[in-house]
Amino acid sequence: MDSIVKSVLKQFTERAEFGKKKYGVDLDREDLVFGEWVTHMKEELMDAILYLEKLEKLYGKEAPNTQGDTK
Repeated sequence: MDSIVKSVLKQFTERAEFGKKKYGVDLDREDLVFGEWVTHMKEELMDAILYLEKLEKLYGKEAPNTQGDTK
């Protein structure tokens, strides 16, 4: 397994543990219906758009120069 996959898996695990600790539930919960899951996803995606907008305002449409990146 490459370092990128390992990093993402570690982040998923940490996020799941954080969510369980903060909210007391995990994704195995059965108290939400389809529409509530959709609402949660829409809210998460709206947050993602806000983060992208912030980065675009900070750096423009071009990615910042990443020195040392050889790939």
